[in-house]
Amino acid sequence: QVQLVESGGGLVQAGGSLRLSCVASGRAFSTYAMGWFRQAPGKEREFVSAIRWSGGSTSYADSVKGRFTISRDNAKNTVFLQMNSLKPEDTAVYYCAADHAKISTLGWGIDYWGQGTQVTVSS
Repeated sequence: QVQLVESGGGLVQAGGSLRLSCVASGRAFSTYAMGWFRQAPGKEREFVSAIRWSGGSTSYADSVKGRFTISRDNAKNTVFLQMNSLKPEDTAVYYCAADHAKISTLGWGIDYWGQGTQVTVSS
């Protein structure tokens, strides 16, 4: 069993930055693929970014490419999402996800989800 706890959300002005963290419990963290999704009010959940267990392979949604960076520290059971040049349309609840195989960009079949952290970007 893996539990995921996100932190680092908050209110920021457009153009600002935030760094989200997701700490995972459990011994097998380093073997899991990790990812971030987000859900804005009235919209469906969408893929943001993912990173393979080794950290050597990352992927991003087109909407955040060049602005967001995903990374992980397996020694600390933590995955990060550095968000720069934030826009009002980035406002959403951001969810951490973990899967023993890979992160589906559609969010299908993911093993574990966090509770989410709110990110609000004001214009």
